[in-house]
Amino acid sequence: MRNFKMIVEYDGTAYCGWQRQKNGLTIQQVLEEAIQVITGEKVTVIGSGRTDAGVHALNQVASFKCSTSLPVNNIYRGINSVLPPDIVVKQMEEVAGEFHAQHDVKSKVYVYKICNQRLRPALGRDFFWFIRFPLNLALMKKASRYLIGTHDFSCFCATGTDVKDRVRTIIDIEIKNCEDGLIEIKVEACGFLKYMVRNIIGTLVEVARGKRKSEEMKVIIESRNRKIAGVTAPACGLFLKEVKY
Repeated sequence: MRNFKMIVEYDGTAYCGWQRQKNGLTIQQVLEEAIQVITGEKVTVIGSGRTDAGVHALNQVASFKCSTSLPVNNIYRGINSVLPPDIVVKQMEEVAGEFHAQHDVKSKVYVYKICNQRLRPALGRDFFWFIRFPLNLALMKKASRYLIGTHDFSCFCATGTDVKDRVRTIIDIEIKNCEDGLIEIKVEACGFLKYMVRNIIGTLVEVARGKRKSEEMKVIIESRNRKIAGVTAPACGLFLKEVKY
């Protein structure tokens, strides 16, 4: 049995997230079906982590095992030939049998994009959160410092999540204005809870709008109460940028 590692880019707009499910089309399902068409084998594609409905990926890492004798390059080209336009395998290689796309992850980097201007743009709306109210990035950066380190992030976890251990480590947060006019918020952590990044972004935006003080972030984290934190930012602005091993 051979083990293959892929780096996948996708526009998550039309999908119900990464993980295969009965109620809708997912990235995992489309990849598995494409691989089966090319190799003739039913496989299970393992992603570095789940992305939610509407979330995008620039470099999602996934792996699958298969007994095909086809050369890697043939599989790579074949899969891309049958994938829809909104999913592409950017790289593929054969790796050691023990490699696991999820279990071997050291950290992941997510990027959230915000369009902050008075007039609503017609283009790109599936790839950012449009906010017409002025945002104070200095306040946002000040609040973000409280998030760095190891904390119980229950306050930013989706309601109803059955994960008991909600302690995670945020390695770094970077907030900047980009050349394309968008605000980019980059978050690197050893692991994430469901909706964690989007709930953090929603809270930071409330700080940037002056609805909360930067110092409140510490109180929010210590409360471990989802109701105390801010709104959930839209999925369309979130991208899985990098997976580190």
